[in-house]
Amino acid sequence: MKLNIKSATPGLNLNNFDAEDIGDVLLKIEKSFDIAFADNDLKEAKTFGALCDVVVAKVKHAQADSCTTQQAFYKLRSAINAKNPTEKYLVKPQTKLCELFPRDNRIEVVADIEAEMGFHMNLLQPKPWVVWMFGLLLVGSVALFWINSTVATLGLIVSIAGLRLAGRFGKELKVKTIGDLAEKIAREHYLKCRRDASTVNRAEIVQKVKELFAESFHLELSVLTKEAKFA
Repeated sequence: MKLNIKSATPGLNLNNFDAEDIGDVLLKIEKSFDIAFADNDLKEAKTFGALCDVVVAKVKHAQADSCTTQQAFYKLRSAINAKNPTEKYLVKPQTKLCELFPRDNRIEVVADIEAEMGFHMNLLQPKPWVVWMFGLLLVGSVALFWINSTVATLGLIVSIAGLRLAGRFGKELKVKTIGDLAEKIAREHYLKCRRDASTVNRAEIVQKVKELFAESFHLELSVLTKEAKFA
């Protein structure tokens, strides 16, 4: 599943993506739609459109025209109200997550809601400066191996442990509103957000694949045309 994207749009350079990063997006697609790519499935997928065709072909569920993002919102609202006395009419797409998930007990509240929904929302993250600090320590420790292997090893242990703890106990929200979160979980857990997980809205599949690529590589959706090439 090693692919590199090369844009057919003049002036854009999309052929420098790391193959492992693209592989990570393909794993997200598999997880979201409950499919699995065989080794030869993507061999002939030379364009982004062809990749989307492979995904659509693999999703065998029955067709239903309902909106998955809307269903994700209702599922999210129900989970919040099941764990929180907040009235339903107060939970709207524009409701700010910081108001529903107070910082003091944010990790616990989010964990409770995830348990209610049945999947990990990947909503929280550490402060950027914390990641940068331990990341720089990690790089510096690798460089130190040429000078002092003992100090370098200690630095590696501290940086790796720090990054893991930061990821586990980070309280920063990745998105701002309930609507943003509904969109996020709808693309990352498509079938689990459906009211009837045996159905899909086929008109949404390509859009969700686009969103997964765009979110992972910080791209505009318009870049991911059918003609964008894998090289």
